[in-house]
Amino acid sequence: MMTVRRSLPVRYGILALLCGCVTINYLDRALLGVSLPSLERELGLVPAVAGVLLSAFSWTYFLAQVPAGVLLDRLAVRGMYSGALFAWSLVTLLHAVAGGLRSLLGLRLLLGLAEAPCFPANNTILAKWFPSGERARAVSLYTAAEYVGLSFLSPILYWTLSVAGWRTLFLAAGVIGVTYSALFAQRYRDPQDHPAVSAAELELIARGGGLPRGVTPVRFTLPAVRALLSHRQISGLCLGQFAVHSTLTFFLTWFPSYLVTARHIGWIRAGLFAVLPYAAGFCGILVAGWWSDRLLARGRSLTFARKTPVITGLVLATGIIAANWVESNGLIVLILAIAFFAQGMSGSSWAVISEVAPAGQLGLIGGLFNASGNLAGIVTPLVIGGIVQITGSFVGALYFVGLVALVGAAAWIFVVGPIQPLEQAHAAP
Repeated sequence: MMTVRRSLPVRYGILALLCGCVTINYLDRALLGVSLPSLERELGLVPAVAGVLLSAFSWTYFLAQVPAGVLLDRLAVRGMYSGALFAWSLVTLLHAVAGGLRSLLGLRLLLGLAEAPCFPANNTILAKWFPSGERARAVSLYTAAEYVGLSFLSPILYWTLSVAGWRTLFLAAGVIGVTYSALFAQRYRDPQDHPAVSAAELELIARGGGLPRGVTPVRFTLPAVRALLSHRQISGLCLGQFAVHSTLTFFLTWFPSYLVTARHIGWIRAGLFAVLPYAAGFCGILVAGWWSDRLLARGRSLTFARKTPVITGLVLATGIIAANWVESNGLIVLILAIAFFAQGMSGSSWAVISEVAPAGQLGLIGGLFNASGNLAGIVTPLVIGGIVQITGSFVGALYFVGLVALVGAAAWIFVVGPIQPLEQAHAAP
């Protein structure tokens, strides 16, 4: 008897494609943090100046979020995403030939501009391809890809840094990204245009709230942005995302320097020590996505299912402060791993955006949300650099990160309110 071989749903392949994009995206932006101790010696950087360099990426990334989101509501996501991926990979490659602080600063600004469409585009693709009941897990998988390069590749990155220098890291990452941009352009299609998608899968996506083609984008105006931010739901989500990203920014920027300079851990050993926190963050976001969709499947409300993992993660992330009270390097890394696991859980916040966005404004709201998170990418490196410059230690820096996480938890508990489409929230008495 002949057996029928069932292929995986096409949307899973699209998700795998996104995971590759996010892995490259975060590796490219995080390589500066990995290279920082070497750059500080080579360029004679003091902590305050290093903080400026680390935050420069987020200046333009923050400013470009809303424009990128608006364009995504109007342009084909395939062309915009593949073009952005090529551009940021080329800029990453150019880091390898930077001549000094000024050129590095300029390249970080260009990298922020080029990477801006990535996460609003991810969210748009997710809304097109996945039914509501699968979105938290889908978000958790592509968000977990943020940690792949720095978790599983940390020993290789630090070994390469010690043997071949920081320029080699940027050169290799840039070449990989440029190649992958061609793969994305070849492979990605919207659901209705994909040659391999079945009618049954299209029906499943549509029945679960997948975004149909032909939604008219809402005209972009500054009053429209102010109107969105006037909703407590949106303002609460934005404040919460600032807190979520603040902890992530610490690990992407100052964490390697914390291990090498504050804890006096050597290069190779620092790479091995760094694996545990990054791997914990990878696991945290997967657990949160599974937990959220599981709660929803068991009949809990959308509000409870989406908010619980995020709030739990933010509360647990405040435990990063405990690293100030211990001396053992092993115990410190364990504390930081728990904090990063919690940060990974709170990263499931992206699943909420497609649940609340009005038709025609998904890209715009995704841009606002990501801009709020990346405001932390500006503020956190500068604040930590200033604290380390003034105090000569990371003690105050860890207090800052922990307290911001606590504020974020309060925003999700007291400000965000019920998770529902804005049209319903606006119509509610």
